Amino acid sequence: MRLDFHEKLERYAALVVNVGVHVQRGQTLVITAPISAAPFVRLVVKHAYEAGAHDVYIEWSDDEIMRLKYELAPDSVFHEYPAFRAAGWENFAEKNAAFLTITAPNPDLLHGIDPQRIMNLNAAKGKALAKFRSYGMSNKVSWSIVTVPSTAWAAKVFPDVAEEHLIDKMWEAIFNVTRINSEDPVEAWKTHLELLRSKTNQLNRKQYRALRYRGPGTDLRIELSPKHIWVSDADNINEKGVSFLANIPSEEVWTAPLKQGVNGTVRITKPLSYEGYLIDDFSLTFENGKIINIQATQGLEVLSKLISIDEGAAYLGEIALVPHHSPISESGLVFYNSLFDENASNHLAIGNAYPFCLEGGDEMTEAEKAANGVNTSLIHVDFMIGSATMNIDGELENGDLEPVFRNGNWA
Repeated sequence: MRLDFHEKLERYAALVVNVGVHVQRGQTLVITAPISAAPFVRLVVKHAYEAGAHDVYIEWSDDEIMRLKYELAPDSVFHEYPAFRAAGWENFAEKNAAFLTITAPNPDLLHGIDPQRIMNLNAAKGKALAKFRSYGMSNKVSWSIVTVPSTAWAAKVFPDVAEEHLIDKMWEAIFNVTRINSEDPVEAWKTHLELLRSKTNQLNRKQYRALRYRGPGTDLRIELSPKHIWVSDADNINEKGVSFLANIPSEEVWTAPLKQGVNGTVRITKPLSYEGYLIDDFSLTFENGKIINIQATQGLEVLSKLISIDEGAAYLGEIALVPHHSPISESGLVFYNSLFDENASNHLAIGNAYPFCLEGGDEMTEAEKAANGVNTSLIHVDFMIGSATMNIDGELENGDLEPVFRNGNWA
């Protein structure tokens, strides 16, 4: 069956609403989106109301206005975040709203902007929204992140494609890696999520005390808490018992490392696009969990400021396993977007850890999390380290090693 573009777009919107945020009858859906995504947002709104949504609230943004703010606004504004907005997000969460973020990336949007301005605003937002973000980090509410094309993003991914074909080319890439081109996307996702669940079950039975990574420029040992739990998007259940898919696409299984238990050096394998800045060809060296050395050929200043935004930003909050033989990796594309690139590659994240990756973590106080080696931070930033040459070993309680990944894929 050959579908036209509009049929595929309808499928994508339906997947986002019915599987991604999994809107329930009588529930409010909160959407954050750029104005360039308005045609797709309208489709999502239609499907949300058809699914029984009580209301759909839209928070719009605009790249050009954001750029103007960073260029022209006074320094003081980057230390502020409106209290009424933070209270509004918390109110939505407390009333069991579902949250959908739609992005249309521009990897170079803030190139040339003073990185300190970006960090100041992110710190102010992080502090103001800490309570709201805790709802998502602990899966108390349903949430999902999806992406639509922008011309700037498509030109980065497809530098040799004529401008008039860029958006169509980008849409087709998105449809491929999100399984929209499958005969039945919902069934394809169910099958895929069962595969992810089987991997987390295997890893949870093993209960490795550490993982050892080896690859070009990488020699790293990451300790795991005795209480660690491997999870995937197949395991996302909100406090009302409703499943949701936090990332579309999603190919990873992940857990939280022991905060002080990371030692060695790791080198990235794909560029990191952070807040409109590209950071590339960098390596991080860890000692007792903390980053003690950074090397980068592009974006060193941004990366340095990022890991100093607070104490936890210099520690890992997530380790994720993704086989090299995954749809995004096999596309051969570098997406310059973490949502896609992290699902093509083993990756790590500096900053905040997901408390549900620890037995009983959702119920722990901040002091108890710290005592159990769970990192906390205002940020959570993924970076890609996987390749076809990466090997990972699991360290058993007796110190023996057994293969987990060989040549970039499950052993």
